[in-house]
Amino acid sequence: MTVSTSIILPISVAVYECVTIALVQNIIRLLINDKSYFIMINQMPVLRSTIHPDVTDPKSTDQRIAARGIITQGEEILLIFTARYHDYSLPGGGMHEGEDIVTALIREVEEETGAENIHNVAPYGCYEEMRPWYKGGFDSIHMVSYCFTCDANKLLGTPRLEENEIKNGVSAMWINIHEAIAHNLEVIKSYPKAGLSIERETYLLQKIAKELVAA
Repeated sequence: MTVSTSIILPISVAVYECVTIALVQNIIRLLINDKSYFIMINQMPVLRSTIHPDVTDPKSTDQRIAARGIITQGEEILLIFTARYHDYSLPGGGMHEGEDIVTALIREVEEETGAENIHNVAPYGCYEEMRPWYKGGFDSIHMVSYCFTCDANKLLGTPRLEENEIKNGVSAMWINIHEAIAHNLEVIKSYPKAGLSIERETYLLQKIAKELVAA
């Protein structure tokens, strides 16, 4: 597996080893659920691996695995707009107990966007993050977003949003990917403390636009 580190941060060897070991552990967890995804996950490249500068010597690290869908038609891409944060992001979310990664992907995309007939699921790459975390007795969290390309009907059905998503003003839409990128970049420029999630989402959108979307 090739690791592409796009951000150079002052980190200790211990933290780097923690991230590497955690990524392997996540792969093992996915395989326990369904061995048929071994090749798919094992060959998925790491698109970017970031470590927050405040994570220098983690004592206890929580883990979070997410599946994210990349659904494009020409220059349009199916995205989630969150009114609270005023940003665009890929649809997807965490795994339920006993789910394999692809089942989680399809469920999350269906729930968030109302997308129907999701098919042709293929691995694209994963985005790995090590962040400070102050919940559940942990001081850091290792997050891996596994991204998959897939197809779906253009006409969306009715989303099944959770209460917090409704409160945050979550909505799904097809949008020109370049417009979404420009919007997110403007938010980052206007609000330097907008957060790490919009940085992740904008990086992924830029990479998708360059590699998957026709000019």
